[in-house]
Amino acid sequence: MSNSGLKKLIRPLVRDLHAYVPGEQPKIKGLIKLNTNENPYPPSTKVLQATRAAVDGRLRLYPNPTAQLLREKLAKLHRCNPENIIVGNGSDELLALATRAFVEPASSARSSRETIQYFTPSYSLYPVLADIHGAHKNPVPLGPEFSIPDTAELRRRKQWDFKAALTLVTTPNAPSGRGYSTAELEKLCAVQKGIVILDEAYVDFAEENALSLAIKYPHVIISRTFSKAYSLCFQRVGYFVAHPEIIAALDKVRDSYNVNGLGQIAALATLADLGYYRKNFQKIKSTRERLRRELVGLGFMVQPSQTNFILIRPPGFAAKLWLEKLRAEKILVRWFSYPETQKFLRITIGTDAETDSLLKALRKILS
Repeated sequence: MSNSGLKKLIRPLVRDLHAYVPGEQPKIKGLIKLNTNENPYPPSTKVLQATRAAVDGRLRLYPNPTAQLLREKLAKLHRCNPENIIVGNGSDELLALATRAFVEPASSARSSRETIQYFTPSYSLYPVLADIHGAHKNPVPLGPEFSIPDTAELRRRKQWDFKAALTLVTTPNAPSGRGYSTAELEKLCAVQKGIVILDEAYVDFAEENALSLAIKYPHVIISRTFSKAYSLCFQRVGYFVAHPEIIAALDKVRDSYNVNGLGQIAALATLADLGYYRKNFQKIKSTRERLRRELVGLGFMVQPSQTNFILIRPPGFAAKLWLEKLRAEKILVRWFSYPETQKFLRITIGTDAETDSLLKALRKILS
């Protein structure tokens, strides 16, 4: 069969799809990886021991299909019930399940029930999820300094859909790092008629969280992950907290064994050693502040951050050229082509040693 014949077998929607592009993965040794917001510190010793101990005859068996023990531990941590929680293969899988469960594919007569809405710039997976599902997208620009416009401003703009089937809000925001207060998020949640997901992937580095809104409002979901703060990117474990009826709907479209057994064990061991991780959060925040001060002293403009990364506007020449020059110094950072961010670089907070290497490279480039 010819290539043109094969193409006809693929849905037009998929043929035209622009897939999500993850951050660059190192292909050569010695690179300092500050481009994908991974925690620079390893999992706790207890997590490593528990995971190693589970590599035995259990590998031939299916894992618990609902991650029941993990849901029970998370429910205790968040003072809710296991029925308020669903666990996924990373929070990305759960975002895809929410798209399936709550959004109708687009028809010729555009409607709110077919709309996925999000602020921009934000997590670049959101428009990809809409495109995969064949839903309408409603990207709405953030305000000055990446702020969330208040409801009066959203009404005035007439861009925002208060009846959108699914509204996605990254809080704290990525790629800007800006944190949002629970009070301003609640104002938005209170007026929305459809499902609202508050994506709190970076919340452990922030000043406050909005978990209470998922308990107060039946249409609000809190999304969390073990990847960013808890050093488990490799295992892919995330979860939602929401009203039991919302969780039950998501459970209907979930794959039977969607969370691998080693991931469940690693996440359970993580919850049993939270003190270790909370110390790491403080180390990352301290390094973030030191890096901010040093960068400002070198002439960089640094956006306020409540995440484990910072967004900076470099001096002298274009951000994309800085990206290339840093890569030549064996340091990976991230550049986004959004109109609002193309003059910026996003840099993950690394260890103190990695931060020293970054600053040394920046001074070399500046000179």
